[in-house]
Amino acid sequence: MAELAGLEDPKIREVNERHGDDHGVNLSKLRAIAKRLKTQQDLACLLWDTGDTAARLLALLICRPKAFDRDKLDIMLRESRTPKVHDWLVNYVVKKNPHSEALRLTWFADPDPVVASAGWALTTERVAKNPETLDLPGLLDVIEAEMKSAPDRLQWAMNHCLAQIGIEHPTHRDRAIAIGERLEVLKDYPTSPGCTSPFAPIWITEMVRRRHD
Repeated sequence: MAELAGLEDPKIREVNERHGDDHGVNLSKLRAIAKRLKTQQDLACLLWDTGDTAARLLALLICRPKAFDRDKLDIMLRESRTPKVHDWLVNYVVKKNPHSEALRLTWFADPDPVVASAGWALTTERVAKNPETLDLPGLLDVIEAEMKSAPDRLQWAMNHCLAQIGIEHPTHRDRAIAIGERLEVLKDYPTSPGCTSPFAPIWITEMVRRRHD
């Protein structure tokens, strides 16, 4: 904790706080500490329990993803209120855990939009890698009905799922693009030069084009 405190940079914290993250540690330096520590599940649990965002990010890098039971991951997700901790928990831990599908189903229908966004993130992963038993038309129905009015984090996750369906599944591509065009979610999102817009019709079209080049 003292080492993490020594890495605190007010300028980094200022930038992070604009995105809802309350830490000021350079993530490259955080990853270097994790590389030095290697996997240490007990230490990871102690770091998580501090409640400190930088400590929790480090915990997620040195933990053993398969060591957590379903209930513990559910508690951890509900404690993860900052975007970076939430994102790393889902991507670095939950996706590698044997309970990921059960948690996806639980979180997907949760009334808390931040929790639900994790369910959508896991669903997006399945759209790309294991879509066989997913109801893709049903997902598009929900997106069409609810994405426009969803809170930011949930809206972003639903939009990613919409784009992934359009990119991965040609039979649903026209409908996915049409939904994006009609709802106009993230249409005016500022995009840096060389980056692809998160506006689903542009995102889908660009990713499909790259695959055919």
